[in-house]
Amino acid sequence: MSSNSLSRYRLAQYLAMCGVASRRQASRLIQSGRVTYNQRNATHIDMVDTQQPLPDVMVDGVKICLPEAKVYWLYHKPVGVDCNLVADNPQSLIHLLPANERVFPVGRLDKDSRGLLILTNDGHLTQQLMHPDYQHSKTYHVTVNQPIDEQFLTSMAQGISYEKGQKAVKTQPCAVCQLDANQFKIVLTQGLNRQIRRMCQALGYKVIDLQRVAIGGLSLADLPESQWRHLSPTEVALLTEVS
Repeated sequence: MSSNSLSRYRLAQYLAMCGVASRRQASRLIQSGRVTYNQRNATHIDMVDTQQPLPDVMVDGVKICLPEAKVYWLYHKPVGVDCNLVADNPQSLIHLLPANERVFPVGRLDKDSRGLLILTNDGHLTQQLMHPDYQHSKTYHVTVNQPIDEQFLTSMAQGISYEKGQKAVKTQPCAVCQLDANQFKIVLTQGLNRQIRRMCQALGYKVIDLQRVAIGGLSLADLPESQWRHLSPTEVALLTEVS
């Protein structure tokens, strides 16, 4: 592969590199007509070559440029914060982000869940951490509404079948262990929407608390709820190693 090909990016990928949004969210921005490319409506096949003069790319009328430096944050998300970056949603994470740094969440943690959330402007790392082919582990502590038993743990570990819309879904095998009478730890490499809640529901249980405590080798540790901190170079390296 030539060095020139390594400098060429589809527009959605370029927007992710610039810290505008994740690659998937950037594609939605293009689809909705909110992105312009050299004063015209952008398309998904528009390319940006970072070794050539950059095109004039704007989102909602705001000029987009490559960030000067990559930023990595760890946030202990509380229940009630919505990871969708929608300005007119008063519960959106966008209202809590640091004003001086443009970052976006790596993946999602649903509104009713809490715990570790990574925020960054590094679109390349985000893409790798979210891509199922890389098998990144995410560890959760889950409390349910009734005591669990060995059959529950075995079923969760082997994979659960449930209906999602008109489709039947079968989750991949995973590691599960009991922590307390009503609590267990589960380690997933799959990232289906509300996966743990739906797995529990399929077995007749209701999740009453769900906390993500680790992504790969990166742990929530003792960071208080609702607090942020920069990742250390060592912690960023941990994320890079699993990618």
